[in-house]
Amino acid sequence: MTDREDFLAWVRTVLYDAERALHDGDPGPRRALWSRNEPVSVLGAWRDARGRPEIDELFTSLGDSFSDCSSYAFELQAFDVLGDMAYTAGLEHTSVSVEGRPRTYTLRVTQVYRRESGEWRVVHRHGDTVAG
Repeated sequence: MTDREDFLAWVRTVLYDAERALHDGDPGPRRALWSRNEPVSVLGAWRDARGRPEIDELFTSLGDSFSDCSSYAFELQAFDVLGDMAYTAGLEHTSVSVEGRPRTYTLRVTQVYRRESGEWRVVHRHGDTVAG
């Protein structure tokens, strides 16, 4: 497999599973995929965070607010791998309960990744709602 094929397989399995778990209320898998090395950042649809302490608090808060994910799909629109850096851009289509209320929404999401000790780690996420 090429670096691009390996990365894409990781996105479609490990990363997907972590995002699905977060939407079921478990932030642990997402937290495990994020870099422990600064800088890390989120420019979020609901809230921004910079630095590992803020990122951890954000993921805990999201996990506490999400439950009962009935559907999560990541529509990959673009990606590339350049040495030990990579990015993805796509749409996240989600049906979930937020604070106990059912919601369905689509986020436009771009993420940046860094390979650390042979493993892909997320270092930046930007998400915003798609007007429709």
